[in-house]
Amino acid sequence: MKTINTINTQVEVMPLNSMLNHDNGIYGRYGGAYVPPVLAKPLERLSDSFDSIVKTDKFQRELIHYLKTYAGRPSPLYYARRLSDHVGSIIYLKREDLNHTGAHKINNTIGQILVAKHMGAREIIAETGAGQHGVATATAAALMGIPCKVFMGAIDVKRQELNVKRMKLLGAEVIPTEQGSKTLKDAVDAALGYYIEHPSSYYLLGSQVGPHPYPRMVGYFQSVIGQEARAQILNAEGRLPQCAFACVGGGSNAIGLFSGFLDDAEVALYGAEGGGNATPENTAATLSMGKPAVFQGTYSYCLVDEEGNPVESHSIAAGLDYPGISPQHANLKDTGRASYYPVTDAEAIEGYKLLSRLEGIIPAIESSHAIALACRILKGKGSLAIINLSGRGDKDAERDFEQFGI
Repeated sequence: MKTINTINTQVEVMPLNSMLNHDNGIYGRYGGAYVPPVLAKPLERLSDSFDSIVKTDKFQRELIHYLKTYAGRPSPLYYARRLSDHVGSIIYLKREDLNHTGAHKINNTIGQILVAKHMGAREIIAETGAGQHGVATATAAALMGIPCKVFMGAIDVKRQELNVKRMKLLGAEVIPTEQGSKTLKDAVDAALGYYIEHPSSYYLLGSQVGPHPYPRMVGYFQSVIGQEARAQILNAEGRLPQCAFACVGGGSNAIGLFSGFLDDAEVALYGAEGGGNATPENTAATLSMGKPAVFQGTYSYCLVDEEGNPVESHSIAAGLDYPGISPQHANLKDTGRASYYPVTDAEAIEGYKLLSRLEGIIPAIESSHAIALACRILKGKGSLAIINLSGRGDKDAERDFEQFGI
């Protein structure tokens, strides 16, 4: 049995200025901004404002203040002893589920709401799938006293009823969309449509997708995960992990963890996609089964039909049920820096049950995909690994997984 080392509790939230990059929205051959003219100027203004605002000492002090005293950062890095013994490797969990609102999403919404405040925003709009980004946005909007509208697919409204109630309690207007597959893709379409009609609103996009500057902004605000995890694992083990795992829908929690280790070739990076039932007709495994295409304002991988048109995705996890992907993850796949694998609904549910019973931690069904992939790859390897536990699973506890035949 591994001896548990004491992790230095003095690990602090550090200024993120050092994490800024100047990619101009391009990652290899992916990214960019493919938008109608009515959005070009608002997005250019947002990009310029972001670049100037986040570099100021005042902004960094505000960001650190709210991440520490409101969100509860730094989140712990927890040695999962019983899971480690079960798998045969040394596994740590980055506990983003312990953040205020129960997921990594609050890192980005606090950052962006501060940008919105500095820009004088009078209305916040957002999209959500699993509801965690919607809750985090509604929370940040309530904190700053700015009205908020959250667009959500009608199917997700039903399967994430608890989070819908939380958003409404926080004062947000939840707007169901009945178009398309009635899931995250359609919520993004609805939010973008509203933004086109109301370009003076601030669109607080939740994942590392969409047109520039959103992938850059979201990646920046989520980089706090990897920055902390790197310092914590060095403190606990005196070395870097051999592997890092995260679930991948749009890609924000994964890029958050991966960002701490991108320059360390010895750290293997693994993304767990929503594999559905492992058929091309029932999957959300965009990087595994998709092709490069322009989708919702950016050029990246997308699930498409024979004519190249986006198709519906399918995953038991609302937060992974999206046919697009971050352009940065697309580049990481093509360059071989990160590897991405589909995880079926059945495997994710087993991961959900396993962590609950072995560690007394109920993970979000999204995060359960990362648990399942780590168990598959690490079995008997004796490797040192970090799994990003992107969210807590109380939102999924009432779901009837028997309906999936599992």
